[in-house]
Amino acid sequence: MSESEYHFELKWVEQIRQGDSGALKKLYKDNYPSIAHFVLNNSGTDTEAKDVYQESIIVFYEKIQNPAFQLNCLVKTFLYSVARRLWFKRLSEKNRYVGKITDYEDFVDFSEAETENIHEGEERFRQMEQALEQIGEPCQTILKDFYIHKHSMQEIAEKMGYTGTDNAKTQKYKCLQRLKKLFFKDYSFKA
Repeated sequence: MSESEYHFELKWVEQIRQGDSGALKKLYKDNYPSIAHFVLNNSGTDTEAKDVYQESIIVFYEKIQNPAFQLNCLVKTFLYSVARRLWFKRLSEKNRYVGKITDYEDFVDFSEAETENIHEGEERFRQMEQALEQIGEPCQTILKDFYIHKHSMQEIAEKMGYTGTDNAKTQKYKCLQRLKKLFFKDYSFKA
């Protein structure tokens, strides 16, 4: 990785760390195709590719929240490596043998300690799913439409019958706060 790439990656990570939704959306958009390609070409489905990608993003997000974390590769390499490891684990759990694995990107081979951190990330992902299930409607629909289905606030406002995007944004914010409260209440007991 060149010096300029490294500084760009650090700046990008810092933006994500500070909650810049634009940087997070860019992360989602830019890195999904290679991971989807990998999963789909190694006995996976589109749904499995999306699940593995989402889990990889969560692992990455959790990692960068730790100030001691040092990114020593491109973000896309890190995400691809996490997704690769998660996909192998899923294949193993389902007793699916794919033969020769075809890689499409560079990847980092994780140590056993890093693998344990990935498993912890998977557990947090499951806890977040449970919190999302508990939050109920209309919050569940609003958050899924915005973060998973990538609907605009205008589309959500129209679908939910809000008078405008500002009302939809306010509701999304309140829902997100409720979700965080549920997640961290449950997570603090399990951690």
